[in-house]
Amino acid sequence: MKKSEVVVNVKDDRDARPIAFLVQTASQFESKIYIDCEDKHVNAKSIMGMMTLSLTNGTEALISADGKDENEALATIEEFLTKG
Repeated sequence: MKKSEVVVNVKDDRDARPIAFLVQTASQFESKIYIDCEDKHVNAKSIMGMMTLSLTNGTEALISADGKDENEALATIEEFLTKG
């Protein structure tokens, strides 16, 4: 299992489109991917779960990936959340 702590920096952080794109991106990987933010632990492949997170700019989040493509999954999700 790989983990990475990030500070969120996404365009249009109040819009649902970045979250939908994040879920689509996470769903491309075989690994289990979770995002922890505040007191919530959410499956990054779940649109409903991800909508419950407050992933606004400046928020700290912990990304975890577990599976055969965990390195690529973690790097991709980390880049998505931090590169704006």
